[in-house]
Amino acid sequence: MSMIRTISLSAAALGALALAGCGSQEAATRDQVRAVGSSTVYPFAKAVAESLAKSDPSLKSPIIESTGTGAGMKLFCAGVGAQHPDIENASRRMKKSEFEDCQKNGVKDIVEIQVGLDGVAFAEAQGGPGIALTPEDVYKALAKNPYGKPNTAKTWKDVNPSLPNEPILVYGPPSTSGTRDALKELILTKGCDENAEMKALKDSDKEKHDKVCSEVRDDGAYVDAGENDNLIVQKIEANPKAIGIFGYSYLEENKGRIKGLTMKGVEPTYATISDFSYPGARPLYIYVKKAHLKAIPGLQGFVTEWSKLWGKDGALAKLGMVVAPDDVLAGSAKAVNDLPVLDGSQLK
Repeated sequence: MSMIRTISLSAAALGALALAGCGSQEAATRDQVRAVGSSTVYPFAKAVAESLAKSDPSLKSPIIESTGTGAGMKLFCAGVGAQHPDIENASRRMKKSEFEDCQKNGVKDIVEIQVGLDGVAFAEAQGGPGIALTPEDVYKALAKNPYGKPNTAKTWKDVNPSLPNEPILVYGPPSTSGTRDALKELILTKGCDENAEMKALKDSDKEKHDKVCSEVRDDGAYVDAGENDNLIVQKIEANPKAIGIFGYSYLEENKGRIKGLTMKGVEPTYATISDFSYPGARPLYIYVKKAHLKAIPGLQGFVTEWSKLWGKDGALAKLGMVVAPDDVLAGSAKAVNDLPVLDGSQLK
């Protein structure tokens, strides 16, 4: 009786997954993996998808969509079923609020796997002035209300007398991007907290602190370039006075056309991101729906394929991904095999 009941439950679970697509424009079932999320992780996920398709011609190549981490999380957490993505690519860790949204919508068993490292890189054209930045400079230049007052800075010299007398024009990621989240957390907030009053505000009024320290100006000095980091590269290459913000891999890929800017005197390089001496270094993740693993052809293989390519001599490193430290890679490989369910209490 117990065995019959277990089989029935498994069949019901698979049936629910297949039927979840009914009523939508998609087919009732799906025969290929679908991943959404980070534009930074996108080229790496595409490479993994292509590798899987070559290694197993019986599988359709996974669909990889560049939606931005935040927008991807909303799609990923919307539910379990064929009309919902199987994987979220993320250039930051899942937020507690996103985890709770997943749980509320029935996405209960989520596997978190760190796949590598990246950095929030600041860059300019090869002929640019070579601005040397600090988190405090970036905060004063890009915050909507630095230290609680409207931003009136027009030039970099207004921000710091040692910087060029050139207009502030920065092309960067949209609010749906994990790179934007990382910019806020790793650069803007750190720059804001250089001020003792702002640092104290974090304890007395966290909500006000977050708004003052991380809200980006919208008067044209910062230009939302969408989820297209290649477009940012093109924009700054065409305008030597402009600065671009994107994942380090795009800087590495286009190093003949653009150059990285130092942050607190540290250049964004493979080595400085690997040892976290570069202030904008960050981990990259994929999140997997455990409920989809047996129902979607190739999903388990796609997850495993990541672990075959993320090593020091792997294909992802050749594309510009910074390989995670050995202990992190060992933990990630274990996660690929054991598929432990994420504990939301660890999230912020």
